[in-house]
Amino acid sequence: MAAQTDDSGPVLPPAIESAWGLRERPPKGPRPGMSVSTIVDAAVRVADADGLAAVSMSRVAKELGAATMALYRYVGSKDELLLLMVDTGYGPSPGPPAAEDGWRAGLTRWAWAEHEVLRRRSWLLHVPITGPPITPQTLGWLEDGLRCLDGTALAEGEKMSALLLITGYVRNEATLSTQIAESSRAAGIEAGEMMPAYARMLRQLIDPARFPALHRVLSSGVLSQDDDLDEEFSFGLDRILDGVEALMQRRAV
Repeated sequence: MAAQTDDSGPVLPPAIESAWGLRERPPKGPRPGMSVSTIVDAAVRVADADGLAAVSMSRVAKELGAATMALYRYVGSKDELLLLMVDTGYGPSPGPPAAEDGWRAGLTRWAWAEHEVLRRRSWLLHVPITGPPITPQTLGWLEDGLRCLDGTALAEGEKMSALLLITGYVRNEATLSTQIAESSRAAGIEAGEMMPAYARMLRQLIDPARFPALHRVLSSGVLSQDDDLDEEFSFGLDRILDGVEALMQRRAV
């Protein structure tokens, strides 16, 4: 089925047509087993194994045992492939909140689900964000997040803003933890030693008179213990949800 081209709406970009199964398939060629989904799945396998930088049309073609030009009959460009990879990489949304869950439990589950995806597939963080969600899987995630806020006092725009705030926090935390882990490995620092090593360096560098607040933190011993990333994530998420709850209470008055 081809995309609508009349006055009912804008012409959909080819990548969006492909994501929604609206793009006409190329005629049967010498490799009838190839399809958009097999190409995208192969690209995801490459990214999972070697990172996003390893993904190219030629590398994906090699993964499939096909000629590079054969891929362009199904996927028009690298940018189109990346958009489809993100949709597949995220996978199915976590599902709507359980009937017994309140909005907070539902959003906590939703945020942790995205957190897990981004930790498992950190290459997703390197794909440039070019706009709001528009593919089937990513819209499924948005739908499930919004359904967590059904029945609350928030306006529809506030619900969208709350989800943007939460997913931004999730992506930021995942980016930081991934970069720290990568730099630790590059420096030969074992897991659990990053913060203690940092504390030892600070003791040699900071002047209590110039950095009194930082010195108090250092003296407390907090920095001598490596962070529990899950605890750090929970702390930040809880503070964001506290703010959303405070807004709900104001709207309910």
